[in-house]
Amino acid sequence: MVAGKLMAHMKTKPKQATIVGVDLSDKKHQICVLDKNGEILSERTIPNSYAGLEKLSADYPEALIAMEVGTHSPWISNYLKEKGHKVIVANARKLRAIYCNERKSDKRDAQMIAKLARVDTSLLYPIEHGSVENLENRQRIAMRDTLVKHRVALINSVRFSLKSLGLRLSSPSSASFSSYARKVLCAQPSKLQLVESMLVVIEAMSDQIKQADRHIKEQMVTVLPESKRLMQIPGVGALSAVSFVLTIDDPWRFKDPRDVAAYLGLVPKRDQSGEIDKQLPISKAGNRQMRTLLVQCAQYIMRSNSPDCDLKRHGERIAARGGRIAKRKAIIAVARKLSVTMLTIWQRQIEYQPLVAIKANAV
Repeated sequence: MVAGKLMAHMKTKPKQATIVGVDLSDKKHQICVLDKNGEILSERTIPNSYAGLEKLSADYPEALIAMEVGTHSPWISNYLKEKGHKVIVANARKLRAIYCNERKSDKRDAQMIAKLARVDTSLLYPIEHGSVENLENRQRIAMRDTLVKHRVALINSVRFSLKSLGLRLSSPSSASFSSYARKVLCAQPSKLQLVESMLVVIEAMSDQIKQADRHIKEQMVTVLPESKRLMQIPGVGALSAVSFVLTIDDPWRFKDPRDVAAYLGLVPKRDQSGEIDKQLPISKAGNRQMRTLLVQCAQYIMRSNSPDCDLKRHGERIAARGGRIAKRKAIIAVARKLSVTMLTIWQRQIEYQPLVAIKANAV
């Protein structure tokens, strides 16, 4: 009778709240498990595999799991969420208590992550990874970017090699470089033979980049139709529009559209104390590739032959202050304003108006 009551009590007893701090690594993850009072229940390593994560989930069901952002955090966080855990992915750039520790180790890092998650998860400056489909699409764009960079490196290698032999090649478009080089070198077979293997690789890369561009345009029609609306802005192409939609993922994550500029690292850092408020460069936080694309779009908008618009006039007012620094600041300011404009168009589902300020004044 007593044994039966005891068993019933054990079955109805609520689960003890546990917090798991995970320091991610390529082969093994260091974990630190705390109870609700902050006492360490377990410290050990687990293999970086689905089997290891499944065992961790089974050992501590419904536990709060915290980890630093990194190469493995996207798929691991998605997997653990599917297992019913609340997962916190910490912003590594904000965790000064970890990376400035004089006695830094994987074990101490896991302890610190777990303790911060227990006290207040906001101390970890949590970030959100996108869905698996979103991450795969972003990786396709990242791979295209890698192909473009390597193609440029190979083209430069060919040009510099030929320059050392007394032949200077001009710089046509990267896509047509191989055919142009063969045309120039047809009268010099020895030099053509020297660089032929490089030209073949450059051609293959160009074909793959074209395929990636076609895939991006297909995404605009089938998967990400909202990106097509963003292309109404002059200078914003298919790659920039699709990348923006994939990077932001949910437009309503920002209550104020101006917050997107800070999310993408386009606002200045700040170091203010008392009467001192230093002027610092932009933070460069967030997605570097998206920030680069926005700057490239801003450079197009600021061209002398580009269409007139509020974005361009905003940049021209800043550039009019004079000097090279003013021009660079103007480009960043236009990129910042462009990101806010793109998010506003996406949130409100409105058409792009290039000269809103002029129309408002006329009214």
